Amino acid sequence: MADAKLLVSELNEVETMGPETARFEELLLQASKELQQAQTSRPASTQIQPQPGFCVKTNSSEGKVFINICHSPCIPPPADVTEDELLRMLEEDLAGFRIPMSLGEPHAELDAKGQGCTAYDVAVNRDFYLRLQNSDFLRELVITIAREGLEDKYGLQLNPEWRLLKNRPFMGSISQQNIRKQQRPRIQELGTPSPPGGPVSEGLEKPHLNLWLEAPDLLLAEIDLPKLDGAMGLSLELGENRLVVGGPQQLYHLDTSIPLRINADQSKAAFHRKRKQLMVAMPLLSVPS
Repeated sequence: MADAKLLVSELNEVETMGPETARFEELLLQASKELQQAQTSRPASTQIQPQPGFCVKTNSSEGKVFINICHSPCIPPPADVTEDELLRMLEEDLAGFRIPMSLGEPHAELDAKGQGCTAYDVAVNRDFYLRLQNSDFLRELVITIAREGLEDKYGLQLNPEWRLLKNRPFMGSISQQNIRKQQRPRIQELGTPSPPGGPVSEGLEKPHLNLWLEAPDLLLAEIDLPKLDGAMGLSLELGENRLVVGGPQQLYHLDTSIPLRINADQSKAAFHRKRKQLMVAMPLLSVPS
């Protein structure tokens, strides 16, 4: 999961919600302004030179596409979980596993037949790369996440079917990439908290919620709202340890306790149209012990 600034670059469109309360509308307007400003600024970064690993071939409507899976010790590793644990997380549809990777810029190349194509370099942690070399499951997972990341970042539509090139570790040349100088702190998954009490009203759906602690002083929430195309009509109420979301047309209702004390006045939220998610950033009132 990305931190509050990186989250912005993934948003296709930021919307303010309906005027459920004047305070919340003001909060979201401020969040939208800061999100737009963050899109034009770049964090301090340093250059790395990824090393080649393997290459996969796929295509888009514009032609052949090659993805160079590379590695670098400068990329942070993912959480150390077993394949059985990871498989169980995926089967339960939990977003508790992230593979940090650096997505490079597209570069035009010529394939073996001399025809034009596009290549992308995707770098993962070197130790993790050595691990996935011995695991078809991890290799396929990395390729899937890389493909989806490229689609989201560059507005692509890549064919989900791909082929591993056996005798060509990369296509074209692998360029240097810029990564942030300071790696963001390791994220602790808090899971889905239990509601403070009382069943969801009949006819209302309780949306799926994930909470993430961006140590040491920021709590992030992702709330899945697949039936919504935008944030119009949504309401959000925050207390020190409570989060309440109401959906338009009586579609959704979520009333849940939060295991940490949050600063509701400085919290911010935005709606991710493509993912159909409400994202809330909540600074903590105190560092958890």
